[in-house]
Amino acid sequence: MHDHPYVSEASEGKPWFEWCVAVVVIVAGVIAALGYTTAATVLISVAAIISGSIRLILRDRSPWKVRSVAFDSFIGICLGIGLLVTYFSF
Repeated sequence: MHDHPYVSEASEGKPWFEWCVAVVVIVAGVIAALGYTTAATVLISVAAIISGSIRLILRDRSPWKVRSVAFDSFIGICLGIGLLVTYFSF
């Protein structure tokens, strides 16, 4: 078999979870358009940290899969933390 992570529709995450993330992004966009950029930034950051944490905890059973567990977790958690740090540093 293959020792590399799969990147195809058949082995990726669950569509319901991906749609939940998409809804969070749309809601954050609407919130930002209404002028509440802090709330929108926190919402996106929390969603990224939660999805990264879910991938780390559930590993192969995770509904959120893009690449490897390490990659997905690192990108999600660091994106969330980095976004918050960047936003509040200005």
